[in-house]
Amino acid sequence: MALNTHAIRAIYRFEMARTFRTLGESIASPVLTTSLYFIVFGAAIGSRMGDIDGVSYGAFIIPGLIMLSLLSESISNASFGIYMPKWSGTIYELLSAPVSYVEVLLGYVGAAATKSLVLGLLILATARLFVPYEIEHPLWMLCFLVLTALSFSLFGFIIGLWADDFQKLQIIPLMVITPLTFLGGAFYSIHMLPPFWQKVTLFNPVVYLISGMRWSFYGVSDVNVALSAALILVFLGACLVAVWWIFRTGWKLKA
Repeated sequence: MALNTHAIRAIYRFEMARTFRTLGESIASPVLTTSLYFIVFGAAIGSRMGDIDGVSYGAFIIPGLIMLSLLSESISNASFGIYMPKWSGTIYELLSAPVSYVEVLLGYVGAAATKSLVLGLLILATARLFVPYEIEHPLWMLCFLVLTALSFSLFGFIIGLWADDFQKLQIIPLMVITPLTFLGGAFYSIHMLPPFWQKVTLFNPVVYLISGMRWSFYGVSDVNVALSAALILVFLGACLVAVWWIFRTGWKLKA
């Protein structure tokens, strides 16, 4: 059966319109926060540190800062987008409409991923104001950017379906994703850690995301880049299976 493009477009435009109504919170705030990271870590601290793997410290942290914003914003955008219809009760109108779960997914997740990609590109442009950098593999950089935005938007969609209140929407982004990102090599190379903690850090999945993104910039990484790409694809597939199961069983959707 052909996709209902009118439904996809309607959901997508509605979610994007919400972003434009809250530009300060959705776009300006993350970009300003990242700019402060560049000022503090890139200029103030980075000027006192040497190069890491042949890359200046200010440029070295760019991929980590992009991932820090990309992961949290992808989850928040997608989870809030699907939670609001649940909270207001309008999700039952959506479930009773002639719209498949694939079309619902394309609308909500597509909008969340678009917002995250725009934010990532804005942060990339903002970084140019503070430190010079070159992107060695621009196509791979875009691939990692798109795959990460899609994967974590899907993950956020699942969180939005799972959450019963607004507080639960923030638990995983604030209590899980942000600490994993800070401890995943966003501001340092894991090779700078003692051998024991290097092995422990490899159990942090965010390490592979940041390492893959950093490789696309400078050709250096803490782990194998093929493994980084494979893990992103595995996570994307797992999220797709989870969403399919949720819509098939009606978990958290049907009273």
